[in-house]
Amino acid sequence: AVLLHMIAEIDRTLPVIFLDTGKHFEETLGYRDALVADFGLTNIRVIKPDEAALERIDPTGNLHQNNTDACCDVRKVEPLARGVAPFRAWFTGRKRFQASTRAALPVFEAVGPRIRINPLAHWTTSNQADYMRSHALRENPLVAYGYLSIGCFPCTQPVQPGEDA
Repeated sequence: AVLLHMIAEIDRTLPVIFLDTGKHFEETLGYRDALVADFGLTNIRVIKPDEAALERIDPTGNLHQNNTDACCDVRKVEPLARGVAPFRAWFTGRKRFQASTRAALPVFEAVGPRIRINPLAHWTTSNQADYMRSHALRENPLVAYGYLSIGCFPCTQPVQPGEDA
């Protein structure tokens, strides 16, 4: 919500890519729609996995059970690459506090010929909470159940204090 709010304050017509993996929580899809309405965003581009690739690689929809990397490739990596292809750079809302694997997350990353910008990389949970409170932003309803970094439902779990999201 934070980055989308910042974008809306600058330009509500800026393209926003939503990667619909086909495995999102219903709450996340409702949250997306609510934020789009709240912020008046007018250029949402929903990117989905290639149907032929899904049929070939994950015909039963259960690939996540035995090969999470392949599942992410077909449902996230390839569709995102298609989604950002028209642009020289894109922004993400990723933050260092979300996982130990993101502890050194840079603000700028070279990804092939493009630049991925993580403007909130250095934000803490307190920074995020303060911003959301000061701007009266709604949270994903799953946060109340302990989900701090929310992705696809098969691989996203609530976290305990001190655990990686």
